[in-house]
Amino acid sequence: MEHAHKEHPKYMRIFWILLILTILEVVVALPLLKSALGQTVTAILLIGMACSKAAYVALYFMHLKFEQRTLMIIALTPFIICVFLVFMLLPDLMDDARHEGAKAESQAVDTSH
Repeated sequence: MEHAHKEHPKYMRIFWILLILTILEVVVALPLLKSALGQTVTAILLIGMACSKAAYVALYFMHLKFEQRTLMIIALTPFIICVFLVFMLLPDLMDDARHEGAKAESQAVDTSH
């Protein structure tokens, strides 16, 4: 009787992918690149890379890739809801940051006598 053999991941390959994503996150977060890309683009890139890393860890190190489909759906549902909420609240967060900046500018005292 022949057993169905599922191929296990190459853990070093996953390690290198996670390392490259981490290095890219550090590069994107550098002040020079951060100012060139803008705050919103930088935030979206960092969130996307963090979500990719979390997915790799969950799929390979938590072995969700090799589980039944139902268990994977149960595990991914809160993650999808969390990502959805972050992106839905992002415009409000950016709007609040703009209002705080405008409020600080209007309260600045002119000391150029």
